[in-house]
Amino acid sequence: MAESNDLSSPSYAQWLGELKDRVQQVQTKAAISVNRELLTFYWELGCEIIEKQKSATWGSGFLKQLSIDLSNAFPSLKGFSYRNIRLVRQWCHFYLEHSPNLATSCCQIKENSQPVENETLTELATACGQFGQQAVAKLPESILESITSIPWGHNIAIISKCSSIEEALHYVRQTLTHGWSRAVLVHQIESDLFSREGSATSNFATTLPPVQSDLAQQVLKDPYIFDFLTLAQAHNERDLENQLTDHISKFLIELGAGFAYLGRQVPLQVSERDFYLDLLFYHTRLHCYVVIELKTGDFEPEFAGKLNFYLKAVDETLRSERDEPTIGILLCKTKDKLIADYALSDISKPIGVSEYQLTKSLPDNLKPSLPSIEEWEAELQQDFDDEK
Repeated sequence: MAESNDLSSPSYAQWLGELKDRVQQVQTKAAISVNRELLTFYWELGCEIIEKQKSATWGSGFLKQLSIDLSNAFPSLKGFSYRNIRLVRQWCHFYLEHSPNLATSCCQIKENSQPVENETLTELATACGQFGQQAVAKLPESILESITSIPWGHNIAIISKCSSIEEALHYVRQTLTHGWSRAVLVHQIESDLFSREGSATSNFATTLPPVQSDLAQQVLKDPYIFDFLTLAQAHNERDLENQLTDHISKFLIELGAGFAYLGRQVPLQVSERDFYLDLLFYHTRLHCYVVIELKTGDFEPEFAGKLNFYLKAVDETLRSERDEPTIGILLCKTKDKLIADYALSDISKPIGVSEYQLTKSLPDNLKPSLPSIEEWEAELQQDFDDEK
């Protein structure tokens, strides 16, 4: 009986596809594991360097000599340049400095360690880990696990730009949650996302259940930064709407994770009249429709009343039984917070009011000296070329 050899069959193609997916998953898990091993070693090394510089009398050339000796001992491994070893110390020092309660417990390093002879990355990290297991054990596990789970370049970008451990860990968590690239991470730090999230004026506390209210409040920002737009000073709502939808991918990044774009000038019929929503989204975490209304001037109380009407219409015509109440966002050029609070206090539908900025406001004398995102990326790339 002739053996069948039909490798063009759908069953083989399906099985091959499944194998490819599994290989990619293994590769991803291996990369994450190696990254965590390496960064755990970096943490231990940083703790030891800080401790040795306090107690040993090795002079100011200690780090340069350490770089030379490690590079000579492990020529096939990257990451032992003088610049990178200084960054390792800076990274460790940042968390110890901003968490004084850790400073006395994280640098209890075992003495009389044996020389390391392994040359593979994982073996090196494991062997060197014997030096600092006590240090790692006394570092809060949640912090260590978080900071060693993102790439090294992300870590350096965070500590270089953040002024507190709360801010730094916020960006670490956001990177882990949303899988940000380094370019997106730097942009979010530069736009001060940490301060802007959850700061919008809203009536969510009185119009939504507690859990939904807290999550909705964190979703909103104030102000929104639309520095990717090129608008004249005297732009109108339609100009703003056109450019936001023309740059929808960047707009969605600024809005944050969970927003799904459904359309612009979305028609709603109430009685015999047609009304049009500026922008309509669905939020996958809040499980609700989100209506965004654009205003290029100062907030006025009547804006809230009109948006309240739109939300009622969306709830009646689009919302299903599975959806939570529709939320409205008023984006205005400027707002008086007290007037906005008054206007929202007796509104029955959940509405948030935020400002938008076309560029980040900076003192004129500082603007020429600040690098662009591209220049920052180029600098980071130079810093970490020998580490990758």
